[in-house]
Amino acid sequence: MLQAGIVGLPNVGKSTLFNALTAQEAALAANYPFATIEPNIGVVAVPDERLAVLEKLNKAQKVVPATVEFLDIAGLVRGASKGEGLGNQFLANIRECDAVIQVVRCFDDDNIVHVEGSVNPTRDIETIQIELALADLASAEKRREKCQRAIKASGDKDAKRDLEILDKIQPLLEEGRPARAADLTDDERAIVKTWFFLSTKPTIYAANVDEETLADPSSNPHVAEVMRHAEAEKADVVVICAKLEAELVALDPSERDEYLQDLGLTSSGVDKLIKAAYHMLGLMSFLTAGEKEVRAWTIPIGTKAPQAAGEIHTDIERGFIRAEIIGYDDLVACGSRKAASEKGLARLEGKEYVMQDGDVVDFRFNV
Repeated sequence: MLQAGIVGLPNVGKSTLFNALTAQEAALAANYPFATIEPNIGVVAVPDERLAVLEKLNKAQKVVPATVEFLDIAGLVRGASKGEGLGNQFLANIRECDAVIQVVRCFDDDNIVHVEGSVNPTRDIETIQIELALADLASAEKRREKCQRAIKASGDKDAKRDLEILDKIQPLLEEGRPARAADLTDDERAIVKTWFFLSTKPTIYAANVDEETLADPSSNPHVAEVMRHAEAEKADVVVICAKLEAELVALDPSERDEYLQDLGLTSSGVDKLIKAAYHMLGLMSFLTAGEKEVRAWTIPIGTKAPQAAGEIHTDIERGFIRAEIIGYDDLVACGSRKAASEKGLARLEGKEYVMQDGDVVDFRFNV
């Protein structure tokens, strides 16, 4: 399963957010650095309003949502790339993640100590970026030496190509900027992905605000800072109040919705963050619906029909004949699979069909 790692400086609200995401008190939310020493792992349901509609339509006995995995990683401090604090462990944990959610503190509270002594989102983002860039720079320099040796020994073509890519990336790393900001071709990005650089990982900034800011995030100068920084990087921002989200977990769904409405919100920040992380990981859902079960199945964007069938069972992929597909909106508008078929809205697709988010599928196979 692909994983999104939750990172940030100590005391920015990482573990509080993780608790809200996983609806549990697994992570110790404490007012001092390094409360989270081993990375906590949580498998979280992806909010999908379509499932409740299909459940009602099919009178289904069970609903199974898609899931995404989050890791709550120990807080990073300045000097992590040289092993300061829990630096080596932090870097090892983040290396294993497929994407990063950086929690950035955007609220003032004298009772919660900030490791740098004041609230400054740009500085906090740059602190982590610099540490990741420094760690990547050390890796890049080793790779450069290896390439130069290979070129000198045999004129290795792959080594020459890698050296050209390093020439684009290294200047950025030397400035403390992320490798993902480099102007690379798709082929070059695919190569760099195999190098497991920390600063190439797709990133979402979770701007952690106080409750008062939620109704009008743009009025918060700290949030505006994060937005400006993210825009320059082409990164996403989700505004969230981790403290409020942790409190919402304890409420019944109806009370939760009422509370959000009172705050002028249509959905919780956690829901937005989970959806954003799911998409950032390059994932989407196709749906199956019947009386026994309505389920969202997770596949990478761009998956073809037989491989999607394999998510249900390897036998279905092996014996794949075709997929009968109805778009979610068409199915809901018609009220049933039978009615949608009668209107000619059910399509039979073959092995080359690329699945679309929200396809409601019935696979035909023979083993």
